Amino acid sequence: MKTVYVDNNATTKVDPDVLEEMLPYFSELYGNPSSIHSFGGEIGRKLTEAREKVAALINASPEEIIFTSCGTESDNTAIMSAVQAFPFKKHIITTRVEHPAIKNMGEYLSRNGYRATFVPVDDKGNLDLDYLYKKLSDETAIVSIMWANNETGVIFPVQEISEVLQQRGILFHTDAVQAAGKVPVDVTDVKTDMLSLSGHKIHAPKGVGILYVRKGTKFAPHMIGGHQEKGMRGGTENVASIIGMGKASELALKYIDREKIEVAKLRDRLETELLAKVPETIINGDRDNRLPGTTNISFKYVEGESILLHLNELGICASSGSACTSGSLEPSHVLRAMSVPYTAAHGSIRFSLSRYNTSEEIDYIVEKMPPIIEKLREMSPFWEKR
Repeated sequence: MKTVYVDNNATTKVDPDVLEEMLPYFSELYGNPSSIHSFGGEIGRKLTEAREKVAALINASPEEIIFTSCGTESDNTAIMSAVQAFPFKKHIITTRVEHPAIKNMGEYLSRNGYRATFVPVDDKGNLDLDYLYKKLSDETAIVSIMWANNETGVIFPVQEISEVLQQRGILFHTDAVQAAGKVPVDVTDVKTDMLSLSGHKIHAPKGVGILYVRKGTKFAPHMIGGHQEKGMRGGTENVASIIGMGKASELALKYIDREKIEVAKLRDRLETELLAKVPETIINGDRDNRLPGTTNISFKYVEGESILLHLNELGICASSGSACTSGSLEPSHVLRAMSVPYTAAHGSIRFSLSRYNTSEEIDYIVEKMPPIIEKLREMSPFWEKR
């Protein structure tokens, strides 16, 4: 049975060119980049090249790139750096729809002597900017707001926010894990102080990420150890994966127009046909302001988990929300923050496409979804009570 993979916001296929670039560093080129000998020095030069490629993806300087193990580490490091660098500032601001790497960190700090503000969103998933700006104070150590939401794809006005925070002298971090490679991410336009990326969201392997730290930003390391990453993140570098992320960043720039145009067309056709063929179906999020490959669709009066199980039997891989929370039977915290009705939130499915998806795969999903929903609704007591 063929696999139709439409869960790319959870993770992506490693691009074959990325894998090819990585393979030598598992075998013949195994030196430690910190070694003084030329064998290790050769590896160090490859890391420098990878750093340059990742920096180019977000239009940063290579010396502003810190390699980490993942997006979560980068997010955690940004927040912890801010509260340690400014110990007398006991307030952080984020949103109600952040990835758990930020949301749960905010909740953790709120239980440990800090005050955390979670900015609400409207029913389309757009931020309440007035609320955000009113909550800023001299006590605010950092504001962390994602570039684009991982469940709905809604893009936040990070450029405007960065300008306001810069005027106030407040640190700004953005989680750009979902945005990079799908929409332009430029740190010369969006003057964020710190920014997170994850390799496995841009067709690089799992286990590698980056934290961008703008030159001059006060920074306190989260990982204490050796001199690696100029003392800003200790630990021997994950050489092969870093080199893979460098190649993936290069390819992401090459294919970004395909993401914006071709992938968006596939997404729009999937939505249009499912809305036409399945009654009582809604799109969650701002359809005019989101990532090109993401759609979050609620099929009312059925359980999302049941839908996913039926799709899985047909080889279709989708999601009911963030991969970090999909084990929960509770409705997504993102959809709850958007006030999506209970009967719809429980039946939400996220389809997230990449440049590897095809028109034939969209046809297959559109063919299989209507009978699945019809079957599940016949079994649903909520459907009978309509």
